[in-house]
Amino acid sequence: SPRAADTRRPTYCFALTAAADPGLLPRVMQQLARRNLVPSQWHSALGGPPGEELAIDIQLEGVGAAEAERLAGIFRQIVGVTWCGLSEKRFARRA
Repeated sequence: SPRAADTRRPTYCFALTAAADPGLLPRVMQQLARRNLVPSQWHSALGGPPGEELAIDIQLEGVGAAEAERLAGIFRQIVGVTWCGLSEKRFARRA
């Protein structure tokens, strides 16, 4: 029988680049809250030309591929977001 680690859904990683706008972080978090989702990890940092760009990395577990793609599309439509990449992290099977 498969082990629990083998049947877990992957973790989806969202990488956003955006204008350094104080209202941007709540707009991103609002999209997660509307779907009753809490990220397993969230990191944001200022960068680019002195404090003009915001980098946000979000890891989300417990969603399927279609929902992750939909969410990435929604993030891309948020005013101020200039780029959103999506990747998938899977856990190695135990021997």
